[in-house]
Amino acid sequence: MIFGTLPSGHQVECVELSSGRLRAEVLTYGAVVRSLEVSGVDVVLGLDTLDDYLTRSRYFGAVVGRYGNRIAGGRFVLDGVEYRLPVNNGPNSLHGGTEGFDSKVWTIAARSDDSVTLTLTSPDGDQGYPGTLTASVTYTLADDALRIDYAVETDAPTVVNLTNHSYFNLKGEGDVLDHVVRMDAPHYLPVDDDKIPTGELAPVKGTPFDFTEPHVVGERNGGAYDHCFVLDGGATVTAGGLTMEVTTTEPGVQFYTGSMLDAAATPYGPFAGLCLETQHFPDSPNRPEFPSTVLRPGERRTSTTSYRFI
Repeated sequence: MIFGTLPSGHQVECVELSSGRLRAEVLTYGAVVRSLEVSGVDVVLGLDTLDDYLTRSRYFGAVVGRYGNRIAGGRFVLDGVEYRLPVNNGPNSLHGGTEGFDSKVWTIAARSDDSVTLTLTSPDGDQGYPGTLTASVTYTLADDALRIDYAVETDAPTVVNLTNHSYFNLKGEGDVLDHVVRMDAPHYLPVDDDKIPTGELAPVKGTPFDFTEPHVVGERNGGAYDHCFVLDGGATVTAGGLTMEVTTTEPGVQFYTGSMLDAAATPYGPFAGLCLETQHFPDSPNRPEFPSTVLRPGERRTSTTSYRFI
């Protein structure tokens, strides 16, 4: 069905998916997961109208890219050439820039009752990134899980780091400060005042960042987290009698508890939802010691993340 029409005249579609006790709505705008119902409870934060997504969104449910998370100073060097990106987060480039993948209209390549594949072509120079990049994301509901499959290819060397920016609230209302989180993450990435990693993979043991055993979100650090954790397995979130199991092929996950959500600017206030954005590390293009995000012609990079509900 048609969800709305952009000022450019492009129509935005809403694709409905279902499987067992799961129901989802996916928009072609930003490849947004607008809703995800588990036995009738919507566990992701969504917006009512297309205008809301244009003016009141904080990446709610969107696929962000070309580079999810932050790149320091809005710059990186690849093969001896410096590339400049839009700066939209203090001194840094965040989530692909001012007109990233979250603000693009994706094309429906395939759909069924329980799955949809969306594609996007990002031209050479888009937001300062080199190479023409083709990206696809497939959302599938199966076995009580939302599975997300990504694939990217390029015609020139570039960097890419796609992730989904859904905010989860397993109760479907209130805040997430009572959610219980466990992560197989023995290390995390400390950051500077601009939220750029220092380069250290710091042990979580003995710190408020230790979720190797279950902890309630709000019991430490004021509940405020916006950090990348180095995964050695998966993660779980439990609240309202529901548990979400997260598994991924990515090396890290950005754990953000929505502390900076602003009820005056969005329909949601602080801590209304939490994000588990599976991805490569922030600022990897400027950190050769981190797992590489460089993609070269002839390569096809794939990634899979699953959010399973029990």
